[in-house]
Amino acid sequence: MNIKQDGIAPNAGRLLWAGFTAILAAGVGFGVRGGIFANWASEFGFTGAQLGSIGAAGLLGFCPGIILGGLVVDKLGYGKLVFAAFLFHVLSAFITFGAVSGQPQDTAFQFLFWGTFTFAIANGVLEAVSNPLVATLFPNNRTHYLNILHASWPLGLVFGGLIGWTMGDLNWKIQLALFLIPTVVYGVMFMGQKMPKSEASEKGLSFGEMMKDVGILGGLVVCLLIGMFVNFAGGVFTPDFPSWIGWAICIASVAGIAYITKFSIGALLLFVLFITHALIGAVELGTDGWIQNITGNILTAEQGKILFVFTSLIMFGLRFCADFIENKLGLSPIGLLFVCSIFAVVGLFLASNITSFGIAFLALAVYAIGKTFFWPTMLAVVGDRFPKSGAVAMSLMGGIGMMSAGLIGSVGLGFAKDKFSSEGLEAKDPAAYAEYKAVDEEGNDVRSSFLFLESGALDGKKMGEIKTKQDAGEDLTEAETAASEASIEGDRKTLRADAFIPAAMAVIYLLLLLYFKAKGGYRPVKIEDA
Repeated sequence: MNIKQDGIAPNAGRLLWAGFTAILAAGVGFGVRGGIFANWASEFGFTGAQLGSIGAAGLLGFCPGIILGGLVVDKLGYGKLVFAAFLFHVLSAFITFGAVSGQPQDTAFQFLFWGTFTFAIANGVLEAVSNPLVATLFPNNRTHYLNILHASWPLGLVFGGLIGWTMGDLNWKIQLALFLIPTVVYGVMFMGQKMPKSEASEKGLSFGEMMKDVGILGGLVVCLLIGMFVNFAGGVFTPDFPSWIGWAICIASVAGIAYITKFSIGALLLFVLFITHALIGAVELGTDGWIQNITGNILTAEQGKILFVFTSLIMFGLRFCADFIENKLGLSPIGLLFVCSIFAVVGLFLASNITSFGIAFLALAVYAIGKTFFWPTMLAVVGDRFPKSGAVAMSLMGGIGMMSAGLIGSVGLGFAKDKFSSEGLEAKDPAAYAEYKAVDEEGNDVRSSFLFLESGALDGKKMGEIKTKQDAGEDLTEAETAASEASIEGDRKTLRADAFIPAAMAVIYLLLLLYFKAKGGYRPVKIEDA
């Protein structure tokens, strides 16, 4: 790797590592939050669906950050957006720390949800800067350098996991506050640096011309998720939020895109890539938000943290190998994505059957290899094939992935955990289910929901108490044993259901391989030829 030779600007190296550190801060915060889900469940009594909603906020807030940031980045400049992200990161800590023991559960939920949401806005703005910046700085090797940029994400997860592992006995606020250290570092690294413009902006293309490849088809994917996002966020803020508002915004946004692009249908390939990235967001980031909790429940909480750090280290190391895989092994970006989807399917199925710490290492290693190259390689494909779209298409794709992770992945996995666990316990031991099911302050059953589905749920606080006793080696009562076994089996079924997402991705990538083979092979497109 020769950054000076590969980059088109003299400060390409500093900007690459500044972006690396910025995404590192996001990864640290995300990793710590994944480790303190159990703390929040025990302290505030949240259900799996409620925790999933808080986790979703850490993904959904990314949407306005990256999409709006991507739309204005060339007008405002990278420096101003980096400063805005810095402020949002600091603000998120103050909001999150507003949740304290003894508060009504709903009040604590609001602080944690909106604090996490604000943190995600900062992350989105940073990606709106970093992705097009690195793609512009290294136009001849985007796959390699975007993978290096995003190697900081799993490294951040490693630091976040280590914080939970070594400082788990400390207050969760102390653990979470440590993400502010890399936040200060990236602010200093970006300070005073001259930034290049994207290829499309350098060529003087209008916003409408940049959006033509996205068109109505791509706009439908983005705007549908935006509509779902508005309704979800509005429902968290007030239960009576009218759903027509989200769908009205969706329709108006599609109409706006159609007008701006002069009713361009858009590129079918980009539409397919957008759909596929929605699946990536659900399976990669949605699962990342839960995997530590799930493996910790099947084994022990400490082993779950170790496994999380282990898989993140694998991702960190492998993302520096994209150039070797592409140029030495001769695997195209699409071929790499196809192979990864197969590994992800196998890894999730293996993880659903773990019975020991050693087997878990093998299963999670396979899963880690699978998810390593998804996100950055998809961004590289968009940069290679649609240079006219510049920063816009990359930002929209990132927003799609994050919205899907929040609306489908995180909430969906939380719902699946609630459904499989509660139904299993109710069928096996109705008396134990009556004791451990989630109820509100008035004694009414709490219903877990996802899209148009509903199910019962187990009480997160009570289940946390059982897990604490179990990890401490204390004997469990018959009812506690039944509840624990139902929870573990629910986690196993959740991972098996999750494996169907990368299976669908494998089919899509196989079809894309055949498509590019028919066109003479995969190759980047120059902006002059687009």
